[in-house]
Amino acid sequence: MTIAAQPATPLDDALLEVLAPWLPARRWFPAKGAAATLTLTGVLPLSDEVRILLVRARAGSIDALLQVPVVLGPGTGEVIGTLNDRDVRDGAADPAFLRAWLAAADGPGTNANPDAARMITGEQSNTSVILGDTAILKVLRALQPGENPDVDVPRHLVEQGWSHVPAPLAWLEGEWFDADGTSRRGYLGALSTFVAGAEDGFELACAYAGRGESFADLARDLGAVTATMHAALAASFPRLDAPDGPALVADGIAQRFSWATSAVPQLAAYAPGVERVLAEVRALPTTPPRQRVHGDLHLGQVLRAREAWFITDFEGEPLAPLDQRTKPDLAVRDLAGLLRSIDYAAAVGGLTGDAAAAWTDEARDALRAGYTSSDASSHGPAGGSSGGSSGGSSDNEVLTHALELDKTLYEAVYESRNRPTWLPIPIAALDRLVG
Repeated sequence: MTIAAQPATPLDDALLEVLAPWLPARRWFPAKGAAATLTLTGVLPLSDEVRILLVRARAGSIDALLQVPVVLGPGTGEVIGTLNDRDVRDGAADPAFLRAWLAAADGPGTNANPDAARMITGEQSNTSVILGDTAILKVLRALQPGENPDVDVPRHLVEQGWSHVPAPLAWLEGEWFDADGTSRRGYLGALSTFVAGAEDGFELACAYAGRGESFADLARDLGAVTATMHAALAASFPRLDAPDGPALVADGIAQRFSWATSAVPQLAAYAPGVERVLAEVRALPTTPPRQRVHGDLHLGQVLRAREAWFITDFEGEPLAPLDQRTKPDLAVRDLAGLLRSIDYAAAVGGLTGDAAAAWTDEARDALRAGYTSSDASSHGPAGGSSGGSSGGSSDNEVLTHALELDKTLYEAVYESRNRPTWLPIPIAALDRLVG
């Protein structure tokens, strides 16, 4: 079922006034630390008391369409304010919203209990709600038109028999209008199987770092699982040869560096080192075929349960346009993201100096070894390695190094906008990568 947006009513205008002081403090709000202009572009009514407000937030270069579900009257969601003597509640984890969402959604369905819902508090870009320990709903906060990889990719992986992804159960689409009146259609959220008893990969790695305990065995296993994911993705989606692959990679990183320095001017000091890395990439004879990838793979996107890794959140980089997040890419971009995440785990876990360097070097080496291991096929149905994970050649090392730099530049912009106290983590990585 697709829900079509309706024009906002005076009630909805009043709801936005209640929401306005609450929105900027949400972790998923895209314009932190800036005075954003909020405009109500429409509403998706799910029931008499459940409404999804479509709020356009603009601040500088940021222009995002946000999905804000609210429940009017009694409920269990957070009370945001009152309107006409009725509570205005955050709808994301409220049973009234969840029941209406499930009734409207497509897919194989679930017997999940909306009355036993609890919200995950650690997310930044979206809102996830666990329903009775059997399913998890991701409410997509920043809406974009088109296919959503977080729905499409897991469905294909399950069809391939790959067992390291939570199976999709339901999904819901909406239709709305852009500022210029163009009709758009996209996903509002997706429900998938909940992996009971799972540990968040980043929290697990931070705990290991905090104890000074080796993460190498788990990192090696994660590298192998990532390789089999790439094999399954290569079997599910088209692969593309890129004769001018080295130039495309180098040009993309150059553009990322330009974008990053405009947002974080202090990064300009790294220009000579970045140019050296780009020269190494341009000197490569070719690059592996491009294929579908995760796109934003890090330890916070993986779960550990039943002595196995599960990979989640296939939507790609939240700040990137949807069409860029679904394009075929180099598989080692995902490996680079995991390598960066190990640095974060060491820092957040409290390691510094030589202890941090030793812990991260061991975990990073194990991750790379698992990814390129010949026995990776034992973790999934698509035997062997994908086009981006072949061997540990110097060419692949150059690409992985370059894509790790690319990811670090993205992190620097993200941290400057959202978690300024974490900015030293990507800055330290830049010192290592291009210093």
